[in-house]
Amino acid sequence: MVYPIVVYGSPVLRKKAVDIDRNYEGLNQLIADMFESMDKSDGMGLAAPQIGKSIRLFITDGSSLVKDDPTMSDFKKVYINAQIIEEEGEPWAFNEGCLSLPKIREDVMRKPRIRLQYYDENWQFHDEYFEGLKARVIQHEYDHIEGILFIDRISPLRRKLLKGKLNDISRGKVDVAYKIKVMK
Repeated sequence: MVYPIVVYGSPVLRKKAVDIDRNYEGLNQLIADMFESMDKSDGMGLAAPQIGKSIRLFITDGSSLVKDDPTMSDFKKVYINAQIIEEEGEPWAFNEGCLSLPKIREDVMRKPRIRLQYYDENWQFHDEYFEGLKARVIQHEYDHIEGILFIDRISPLRRKLLKGKLNDISRGKVDVAYKIKVMK
């Protein structure tokens, strides 16, 4: 099932998501549906709040970037109850976009190395370091389960300049090739 993507202005995107356990009903189907939804939206990551579910679950798939970065080939992953334990290094700028903020791209500063603890879809515990683009994608999706959007990490002036576009998005007035949902 392809879920519509919840867009800016929807309260679920601003809530801190809750942990789940291995008995979460329909979890395997939800994960499969999230991958399908992400693929149909041409995303490289998707967090549960972006489909209206305030749970600590997100997915990544770096296959679209393999030509530019071969290390992204093994980046199709599921992250359940993730916690960033540490972030290291000198912050670097990278132009980010988001399915929940269609047609908006901005440079965002993030640290280049993180340590993440999480469970995968088989409830295996992982304590891993990620660097570069992988770390950035994870930080972006992790922000979603913390109720943070990438525009929160840009200057107040840039946010002010985007106000008109953000208002349009919150009303569903944006032309995209995937289904969107405005939740009030």
